[in-house]
Amino acid sequence: MTDGRTTGSARAFELLEPLVQAATVRVHAPPGGYDNPRSHRTGPTWGSGFFIAPGWVLTCAHVVGEGGAAVRLTGREVGITFSAGSITGTVTGRVECVLPERLEERRPGRHALWDLPDLALIRVLAPVSHACVWLTDRSRPRFDEVAYFGCTEDLGTPEITGRTTRLRGTAGNGAAIRLGDDDEIEAGMSGGPVVDLVRGEVVGVLKARRQAGGGGLAVSVVQLRTLPMAARGQVGLYRRIMQAHDLYHYDQHLSDLDNRRTWTDVHGELPPEEGDPYAGRGRLTPGERTTLFGLLAELPPPGSSEVVRALVEEARGEEPDPLPPAPLSWRDGLGLLHDPPGGTAEAAAMLRYATDVSVAEYREPVTPGADEELWDWVRATAERLWRPLRRELGERHERGLAERERRRRASAGRAVHGPARRSGGLPPGASVLLEVWAHGWEDLYDWRVSVLAGPAHAGRVTPVDSGVRATLAGLPEALRAPLAEGFRRCDTHEAAALLEVAVAPALFGLAVDEWVVVGGVPLGVQRPVVLRHPAGANPAVANPAGANPAVANPGGANPAVANPGGANPGGAREHPADREGTDASARWARVQAGPLQDERADCIRGRPRSPATEWLTGLPDNTVPVHCRAADQEPTLGSLHAVRDAGYGVVVTRRPPPDPGASCAPFHRGLREELADAGRAEVLPVRLQNLRGRAYGADPDAYWAAGTGLVWEDPARPLPEEEPLQGDL
Repeated sequence: MTDGRTTGSARAFELLEPLVQAATVRVHAPPGGYDNPRSHRTGPTWGSGFFIAPGWVLTCAHVVGEGGAAVRLTGREVGITFSAGSITGTVTGRVECVLPERLEERRPGRHALWDLPDLALIRVLAPVSHACVWLTDRSRPRFDEVAYFGCTEDLGTPEITGRTTRLRGTAGNGAAIRLGDDDEIEAGMSGGPVVDLVRGEVVGVLKARRQAGGGGLAVSVVQLRTLPMAARGQVGLYRRIMQAHDLYHYDQHLSDLDNRRTWTDVHGELPPEEGDPYAGRGRLTPGERTTLFGLLAELPPPGSSEVVRALVEEARGEEPDPLPPAPLSWRDGLGLLHDPPGGTAEAAAMLRYATDVSVAEYREPVTPGADEELWDWVRATAERLWRPLRRELGERHERGLAERERRRRASAGRAVHGPARRSGGLPPGASVLLEVWAHGWEDLYDWRVSVLAGPAHAGRVTPVDSGVRATLAGLPEALRAPLAEGFRRCDTHEAAALLEVAVAPALFGLAVDEWVVVGGVPLGVQRPVVLRHPAGANPAVANPAGANPAVANPGGANPAVANPGGANPGGAREHPADREGTDASARWARVQAGPLQDERADCIRGRPRSPATEWLTGLPDNTVPVHCRAADQEPTLGSLHAVRDAGYGVVVTRRPPPDPGASCAPFHRGLREELADAGRAEVLPVRLQNLRGRAYGADPDAYWAAGTGLVWEDPARPLPEEEPLQGDL
């Protein structure tokens, strides 16, 4: 059907239709069904899907959930019917993963809209030869003409058909794409691909149709980046699949075994985009792009998302788009280099990026010669471009080689510059910052999630997401996706990033370490979690008399509001070490080196007490004040303020057990042994994570640590200077 299409899009549809149809599949019950496995009948259509890599089918979670809401999705077997030339085959597949993960525990009723991103990955259980689509590398779609494909039964038998429309916008913070009402979306087409007709790439997965009229929703394929992260030292599912995807198309491009047109061939035949400022030498040719993707796929994946973003910033000349989801592979970095600013040629930016990747530090040993092959290709490709660029790339490569060699010598201990973290300490890279503060007088809370760049770029912050007016009970659900995005940006193959929770002391009992974000395991088991005092003015100024802060700052409002003209009007976090007249700097350095000495701050043999200022300031610098009572009640609340004012940057807190009559003695006894064994404070965040893991694994010797929190005011990790949201006006 060509009604409403431009001449260019009609030609693009004609070129792309055979490629997309060859990779699109029908999803149904396993051959024979669950009741009669020996039968070869496939049963009714549940929906559609499409091959994105050899052996991998992408579809919607609600498609594989068809036929029984009580059936567990992950591990479920389904039937896949596909075409290979003139032959139609049916194989069995197994659902390997669904997004979001919480669909396994909570999914909507029949005919209800499933939560975004509503995706499922199916692994085919038999070796079969099939076609794969070309997935976009762009982080966000362009609002152009598209085609969507799926299984229909217009003539009484299932067949893969395609129709056209336009993209009308996004929804769900970019996770979904709105489709126009140019044509009808039938039920069996759910899970089928949405193809950008201008660039010839799959940008979405059909999800839903409007009940009244045409149009509907598709899920952006970029949401594949939200697949669960791998355990430390392993390559995640997303990176493995995208590597297989790129190598498939690279091999197809290089093969001369048949004359069938490949996606790369068709990309070269698509009508040119009108008004493209980068046409000609400004863009890589389709063959060059496919080759670059393949060469990048031959390399080990990057160590973290921040590595990719840093190289993109160097090549692009400005910070890349901070919107989620984070780039996880080398190909994702290329997707951030399209249409660079200032009229800079896109091809030049991509070649700069490829040059930097060829001399980057990889997470594992590189295949011999793979990095050199990438550089040889860059140098050869630059021959058709500008002579100054060729010279620039050569100099860039030489500098990169020298810097990589310097890093290797430094890691071997022959050229170490500056102090290195001792074994067992926190990872030195970026951390995730969660800020929560009370919303005025109401029992509601505003929040913000950011990425702190770490000591190497102290004070640099990248926002992830923010929200207002959440209840304490609703915070875990509201923060699930933003925290997951922050972790994707900061986690490396060596370590899970630190989570810093900046809240008023009255919220130090917030059980963030028990929240489950991804993987079905509590945050405090997955990664180090520490508490921070919030950004804002010095509490001693806002509360000079040392009274209950809740009285000096009624309603638990942002301290910056209670002290608008205080010593720090910009809202910057003032670390105790920055204030004159305190020993905070000496305390921090001394307690990091150890040995550690614990001191009960809010109790004496189980009875509550309020510590005197003179007593706190007179304790040795290697003291760790310990609190065992509820943080939002006196005397603990006042004690938490007092120990901060006395310059203590390492403090232990605890959420009291449900039984108010339970003795705190086992907690203090276990903590004293832990501090003595740790020896120095710099290892405490990771040791506390290990303790939580032991308790989660039902180790009775670690039960005493339940609810333990660690206040960690690291001066090398300053909080952002921007004032937090003040809530709705």
